[in-house]
Amino acid sequence: MKYKYTAMNARNQKKEGTIEADTQGRAVSLLREKGLIVQEIIEAGESSGESIWNMDLGGDIHTRKIKPKKLLMFFNQMGMMMKAGINLSMSMDIMIQSEKDVGMKKILQEINENLYSGFTLSQAMRNFAGFPGVYLSIIEAGEANGRIDEAFEQSALICKKSMALSSKIKSAMMYPIFLVVLVIGVIIIFTVFVIPRFAGVYEGFGAELPAITQGLLNFSNFLINYWLVTVIVVAAIIFGFIMLKKNNEKFSMLVAEYLLKIPLVGPIIRQSSLARFCRLMSTLTDAGIPIHRAMALARDAVPNIFVREKIQYVLDDVQIGVTINEAMGKHPVFDSILVSMIRVGEESGMLGDSLMKMADLFETQTDESTQKLTDAMTPIMTVVIGGVVGVLVVGMYMPMFGMYSIIK
Repeated sequence: MKYKYTAMNARNQKKEGTIEADTQGRAVSLLREKGLIVQEIIEAGESSGESIWNMDLGGDIHTRKIKPKKLLMFFNQMGMMMKAGINLSMSMDIMIQSEKDVGMKKILQEINENLYSGFTLSQAMRNFAGFPGVYLSIIEAGEANGRIDEAFEQSALICKKSMALSSKIKSAMMYPIFLVVLVIGVIIIFTVFVIPRFAGVYEGFGAELPAITQGLLNFSNFLINYWLVTVIVVAAIIFGFIMLKKNNEKFSMLVAEYLLKIPLVGPIIRQSSLARFCRLMSTLTDAGIPIHRAMALARDAVPNIFVREKIQYVLDDVQIGVTINEAMGKHPVFDSILVSMIRVGEESGMLGDSLMKMADLFETQTDESTQKLTDAMTPIMTVVIGGVVGVLVVGMYMPMFGMYSIIK
């Protein structure tokens, strides 16, 4: 059987051609014997079968982000193969051949080429921004202690936990957002479609309208006549907020701090941030990474920049010899129970275990806070929606009582 291949030689030169072999695996083996690293191989005359959804849309693969699901799949599969005794080179070849996403495939191919050039896996992966530093450090530690299979398993566990935590937070936020959008939708429908019908009736009677009714009519007229201006102004405010938050560090810090103070929402953000920090610190320290480096990596993975800043203050103190628990005790954002558990961990030499227990605790608290938010939002938004609808209905029907006296 004839196969068409694309490969790289020892000088990193691209080679294309055909080769005859009984199976695709045998074809790969023959090409390896010739000193070629296979990038793609298909039966001659066969289409690559790539759909438009998997086509590479361009861009530098070194700066491209890799989706968490893709990272999880990579770490899981590499961990399983290496646990089963398959060497790194063959594991990478299998990953490349099975990968459907063109961008990810190119990344894996370049990593594999660098491995053949003498780079370690962690060094080859550092060329790509899509691999966060946390995972690179764990894999680097795994290479140093000869347990890279465990490093992949640890990376997969962190990735899985991080995805689960992010999913919970997004789910918790989606319900309130949906209810807010619903309220806005009700207001728009009433002001654009319902109120104008009443306006014509009221004008025919010529009676003086109550203040609430007149206000609703004015609002309806403004929204109908100046809807484009309203949309532009709202869009400009949102865009300005986003840009200010992105480019002004002081403003961004104030927003991050304010978010932590919002009832129901603040606890979710703080607990999830601390859960992520504790889990990463535990995994990194257990992997043999120095405490300063582990804390810096865990800090960078915390999404809230106010909490991240406090962790940096703790790191600064630790670097001059202060214990972690003593440094954390200076900042209220860190729970007293967290400070106490870290103190126990430092004194007993089991800091990793203490941090892991705190990560589990904070994740449980995040679940509870998420449920509280959902439970509280239902009656609150029911009252809000009822109030909005009530004001609109009363405002529209109140003038009718005066019209009856005029008619009589």
